[in-house]
Amino acid sequence: MIRLLDVRKGFNLAKPNEYIAVSGVTLTIEANRVTVFKGPSGSGKTTLLSLIGCMTRPTSGRIELMDNLPLINGILRDNGETNRLEVTSLPERFLTEIRRRLFGFIFQQFNLIKGITVLENIMLPSYPLGRKHGFVTERAHALIDTFGLGARASAKVEWLSGGEAQRVAIARALMNDPPVIIADEPTAHLDSKLSVEFMEIISGLKNQGKTIIIASHDPLVFEAGMIDRIINVRDGMLYGSGT
Repeated sequence: MIRLLDVRKGFNLAKPNEYIAVSGVTLTIEANRVTVFKGPSGSGKTTLLSLIGCMTRPTSGRIELMDNLPLINGILRDNGETNRLEVTSLPERFLTEIRRRLFGFIFQQFNLIKGITVLENIMLPSYPLGRKHGFVTERAHALIDTFGLGARASAKVEWLSGGEAQRVAIARALMNDPPVIIADEPTAHLDSKLSVEFMEIISGLKNQGKTIIIASHDPLVFEAGMIDRIINVRDGMLYGSGT
């Protein structure tokens, strides 16, 4: 589904403070599975997620999306490909479209927009797609109901509890119904009860056919029963790929 071929990401290259965050990673991430990158802070997990999610470009190597992703079929035809799309050299306008339609992102700090409501935060990812307001509103309300946020729909997000904010972040990530969910240390600011609740939500998303990629050093995440594959990351390199 998503393939990395000898991917490397460096910062401040050829300078005294040069730093290699990802070093020669080759990896295939399979569809409809939950994959966890496990490792300490600074190991390169977040950089790997940003590369996979087309938020940053590698210094070298290739990242390919396979043709079982419905979004890329039109782009594949435009580029004369038959079964894969190499994204590392695509113009930014294509990468932006891929990010909007293919990936849903759950950030460590949630990154909710203060000063606006729960409903408005959840609707935000749909605005650049030009969808009709009625459809967007209906979709957002359906997600609000799914995550038990009906009583908080008109509340500003700064009034929410940690668990409520997490559920809003997940609902926002699902707003465009992306096939791939990327979560960066999603339980870092949650207590044990809320962390278990988050993993139950992840299990439900897996059952819906989503592909889920998580970076975490939390045992409540990588020891959860629905995890299909654990990949250890240290010093920007992979050590073991689980089963």
